[in-house]
Amino acid sequence: MKLFLKFNFNTVSKKVVESKFNELNLEYKILGFGEVELLKKLTPEESMALNNSLNDYGIEIVESQKGILVQRIKDVIIDMVFNEETNVNVKSSVYLSEKLGHSYGYLSNLFSEITYSSIENFIIIQKIEYSKQLLLNTDLNLTEIAFRLNYSSVAHLSTQFKNTTGITPSAFQRIIFKRRIIAQQKND
Repeated sequence: MKLFLKFNFNTVSKKVVESKFNELNLEYKILGFGEVELLKKLTPEESMALNNSLNDYGIEIVESQKGILVQRIKDVIIDMVFNEETNVNVKSSVYLSEKLGHSYGYLSNLFSEITYSSIENFIIIQKIEYSKQLLLNTDLNLTEIAFRLNYSSVAHLSTQFKNTTGITPSAFQRIIFKRRIIAQQKND
């Protein structure tokens, strides 16, 4: 039997982090996505245990200042794309500069230096991932999804979707539909 799950990436990540900090009896406060304030200094043993515990879930503790800022850039982008309340109609460069308090040129250069990719590419990847989730888990059509993700047109979304995934959004929907029918037939 196959199950199809719908989940919110941000909520799942937050729950994993909370669970691991609680398991280790650490005093903390979650400040935002990917940002935790420790309320007391960790011992070397606690630090190693926390690091190992989080690594099991692919979560790393970022320690360099540049790495921290790059992670904050990623977090702001993910929040900008996935969080409906922060759905912004300003250019992403302006939004990032305002949220992070640095010029977009500086943020862009730093991001490229650390990740070997551009901020624009990261935004496109996040938008395509979110559009896939919306296609899978909602009844929204491509026009509504393009509007929600601040695309200028459905054609622009479709082009970026195909360039990123190798298939069109319509082909993606057909594949998912066929997989669900096959899974349903196996369960009958």
